[in-house]
Amino acid sequence: MKTTIENSKSYSWGEVCTAWQFVNTPTLSVIRETMPPGSSELLHKHSRSQQFFYVVSGQAHFELDGETYELSANEGIHVRPKQMHRIFNSGSESLELLVISEPHSHSDRINI
Repeated sequence: MKTTIENSKSYSWGEVCTAWQFVNTPTLSVIRETMPPGSSELLHKHSRSQQFFYVVSGQAHFELDGETYELSANEGIHVRPKQMHRIFNSGSESLELLVISEPHSHSDRINI
């Protein structure tokens, strides 16, 4: 089956962010997320999961183990297990990104 935003399960996270679950298996998760301007994620880590964050559109500031990286469209960052991380949308437009996790990260989250 072809996967689209329209046929994918959606959910809200944080106070204003939206996500669509494209792939949801115990070993792999692919999620499309929308973050409005000014929104951010809480600092956290995963004990087993590695993730790749890929910016589709907008500007992201990504904190990874205490260093901050600026990501634009068509750029991404790899997060290894146990690395503290969070993402911010400090731009003036919505941030659209893909979050790929292996294995699935929702049950493997430790807020800092």
